[in-house]
Amino acid sequence: MPPPSLPSVGCADTSPSGEDSVARLEFHRTPPHISRALEGSDMIFILNLIWFVLGGWLMGLGWILAGVIMALTIAGLPWARSCFMIARYSFWPFGYDIVSRDQLYGREDIGTGMLGTIGNVLWFVFAGWWLALSHLALAVGFGVTIIGIPFAWAHVKLALASLFPVGKTVVAVDELHLMPRKITQARQA
Repeated sequence: MPPPSLPSVGCADTSPSGEDSVARLEFHRTPPHISRALEGSDMIFILNLIWFVLGGWLMGLGWILAGVIMALTIAGLPWARSCFMIARYSFWPFGYDIVSRDQLYGREDIGTGMLGTIGNVLWFVFAGWWLALSHLALAVGFGVTIIGIPFAWAHVKLALASLFPVGKTVVAVDELHLMPRKITQARQA
């Protein structure tokens, strides 16, 4: 029997005043809010695995190839980074989101300022619109089936990212709730 100062589940305990009381403690292997998060991460893993097997690996390799081609043409270096970022997202999209770097860090950089805007306009004219249309066509194909709706939504997000990718980055959804704090801390510094 545990010492009197440590109540055990359903056991009688003598309090310092001499009265008998019953202490009831509930034990959870994992707290409920954490177990729900873990269940969500299991679902995210399953969705990412299905996505990867059904073509995510091919899309990711396509974006990597585009990034390598952009990097080989020295003028394409600003877009190469964006291609690699979208490739990362294309391999494993669930549980991640694409956000603007200036919103994430609270300050502009070369890709989120005027040069980034010019880069996005050039990207849109030469590559963005047809990449977005191809992702939207895939989204419609997946959206026809009930089970394909999450995959259709991922293609819609990829279509938006492929329109104007310069100045964006991939962030885990878990970190998105920290964004306002990061911006506030960056402005205070």
